[in-house]
Amino acid sequence: MGAAGAFAFTALPAASATPSASAVIAEVYGGGGNSGATLTRDFVELGNAGSTAYDLSGYSVQYLPGMPSSGSTWQVTALTGAIAPGARYLVGEGTGSGGTTALPTTDATGSIAMSATSGTIALVSGTTALTCKTAADCAADPGIVDLTGYGTAVVREGSGPATGASNTAAVARADSLADTDDNAADFTAGTPSPVNSAGQTPGSGDGGGDGGGDGGSPTDPGTVRVHDIQGTTRLSPYAGQTVTRVPGIVTGVRSSGSLGYWIQDPTPDTDPRTSEAVFVYTGSAKPTVAVGDSVLVTGKASEYYPSSTSQSNTEITGPTATVLSSGNALPDAVTLDATSVPDTYIPTASGGSIESLALQPTVYAQDFFESLEGMRVTFADARVVGASDAYGELWVTVKPNENATARGGTLYSSYDQPNTGRIEVMSLDTTSTFPAANVGDELSGITTGPLDYSTYGGYNVQATQLGTLVDKGLKQEVTRRQKKDELAVATYNVENLDALDTQEKFDRLAEGVAVNLNSPDIVALEEIQDDNGATNDGTVTAEGTLKRFTDAVRAAGGPAYKWRYISPTNNQDGGEPGGNIRQVFLFNPKRVSFTDHKGGDATTATSVVKTRKGVELTYSPGRIDPTDAAWEDSRKPLVGEFTFQGEQVFVIANHFISKGGDQPIHGRYQPPARSSETQRAAQAAEVNTFVKSLLAADKNAKAVVLGDLNDYEFSQTVTTLTADKVLKPLITTLPAAERYTYVYDGNSQTLDHILTSPAVTSFNYDVVHINAEFADQASDHDPQIVRIDLSKCRRH
Repeated sequence: MGAAGAFAFTALPAASATPSASAVIAEVYGGGGNSGATLTRDFVELGNAGSTAYDLSGYSVQYLPGMPSSGSTWQVTALTGAIAPGARYLVGEGTGSGGTTALPTTDATGSIAMSATSGTIALVSGTTALTCKTAADCAADPGIVDLTGYGTAVVREGSGPATGASNTAAVARADSLADTDDNAADFTAGTPSPVNSAGQTPGSGDGGGDGGGDGGSPTDPGTVRVHDIQGTTRLSPYAGQTVTRVPGIVTGVRSSGSLGYWIQDPTPDTDPRTSEAVFVYTGSAKPTVAVGDSVLVTGKASEYYPSSTSQSNTEITGPTATVLSSGNALPDAVTLDATSVPDTYIPTASGGSIESLALQPTVYAQDFFESLEGMRVTFADARVVGASDAYGELWVTVKPNENATARGGTLYSSYDQPNTGRIEVMSLDTTSTFPAANVGDELSGITTGPLDYSTYGGYNVQATQLGTLVDKGLKQEVTRRQKKDELAVATYNVENLDALDTQEKFDRLAEGVAVNLNSPDIVALEEIQDDNGATNDGTVTAEGTLKRFTDAVRAAGGPAYKWRYISPTNNQDGGEPGGNIRQVFLFNPKRVSFTDHKGGDATTATSVVKTRKGVELTYSPGRIDPTDAAWEDSRKPLVGEFTFQGEQVFVIANHFISKGGDQPIHGRYQPPARSSETQRAAQAAEVNTFVKSLLAADKNAKAVVLGDLNDYEFSQTVTTLTADKVLKPLITTLPAAERYTYVYDGNSQTLDHILTSPAVTSFNYDVVHINAEFADQASDHDPQIVRIDLSKCRRH
């Protein structure tokens, strides 16, 4: 869909694509679905003026805004097939809310929202996005077969761009398809007149928005099959069109949540890119069909987006169904295993959408899954890599040797290795209890069901047959107790703990501190809420929360901890509205003392000063630069000064901003944008600067920086935090298979960290796995601990 607009024109050298005796851009229209338009969709029409077929395999149509900025990129629609001599080839692009007439059946499908008035279209012998943004640079690109600039486009051929394009007008060549490499001379404006390879125009043949409506018997299949609807990309070439009497066997029925059922054609085509199944969405009506029914379905082909950045689900909506017979055998399921699922995760589009790219199911795992969208799939004896949750979901891997952790998970160790064998599993059986599985358990036997897509995790198996859970006996870890001369410092995210929570929650979290962490000397807690939790009445103190928690620790056999914290300004530190989460120091006064320097508050920064007694903080507890923009709507670091056996130690407790708003790794934009990383990097820079000020005052200062950083050990956040080697990330000292504190979508990953300054040279570090791998969790994070022998730490 194009948006009308006007731009200033600056004369630039003209582009001149390599002349072609056959394939050319015949017509361009970007006003589809706009105000005043008749057609509902943008299109690019290609033509073949030659005497032989022109093969488009591996080709693409690409679009660039008329006046590209530094951030503009070419958008790509992949092509398949060929253009017959003298024929046309229709590429459908973005749709709008206006218009009344659909294009004829398209030969290729994209989703580019072209401008109605100004832009550049290129026919390219490849599918990699072009990089040229000037006429001269594009003229020098040998991959450009033909190029058309219209409106005020700066990238065009010849003396100027084609003129006259609008919401109601396309620019088109003469019927002869004459190409003089001068867009202004070769194209004229007129009423859009799209023609597909079958010679169909809007309203003719199967076009006009009706797929397969041939007026035949109500018990005879129409002309459109499921694989036609699915197409060879992530987008249906029939999107927005009515499809009539589509045949299939019902393979699964969903009677809760998003209601509907899957049908699969038992007679597949020979193209591995086209799925043979589709979800039929019944809206608020519970499906009346049953598994094994042979049906003919009429409805509108649609693309449903679970979220703004997810991939889409191809569906038939507003359906009517005729049941021809029941009890039919189901189509064979496709096996998911280490052999069938590719090792490369997903294609890239320079940050743009991959939806229009032709699927490559033997190259990319996500393309493989997309080529099976809705189809019956199966796996056997799969290891659980993500524990069951409250929504009846778990994760398995169909690649048992892929980056296995020491306890049975799958390690996420870099952005380019997101683990292709992971698959989410849900059950369509609403009468049975979903199994409570822990990481390392096994779904033994066969699991089978339609392959679906969700914004929460991506592709998933909607199991009609669920394997039997085999408990592999995963146990919570217990770390050793610190020795007499070791200072034990731990961090634990207690997941929005407030004074109104149940005693069971307090007791379980307290046991984690007293038993599993073995009573550290100092504990930095994250996500301690105020005394009435999410009640948004201005309360910011957490005395009641901390009293209940420390009492529970004592009851579990731990010490009588004291605490220090700074109350935030109401609703200024992010998290649950009204909850006012903050970091808190617990410390065992029989082992360690806290040095108080009064005066710290929510908006006053602490700093490092030299005194006659040595280095100290201006405020302890204090906050690092709390009014800096880096901490907007986020938790401010808490700094405290401690003494253990005569040795001074500075502890900085952190809870960086979350990953909310980042694009998913399985989404349609690739590579995904990690927008939240910008603020975390700024927060990391603030803490790094503070540590540098401490080391400038005392190069032998012993500092422990810890907490929930909401980012990986290989992230820009941690790189920034450790810049100039002022801090050492202790997670990197563990064997690779043990480097995780959190499990998300079946990936075991590190979000929580402990880092130490250079003077901390004698330590023992441990991540204590008690939550993240278990279906029954006290928190979603695992705690960790470092034991430091200060007497052995070197001075330099």
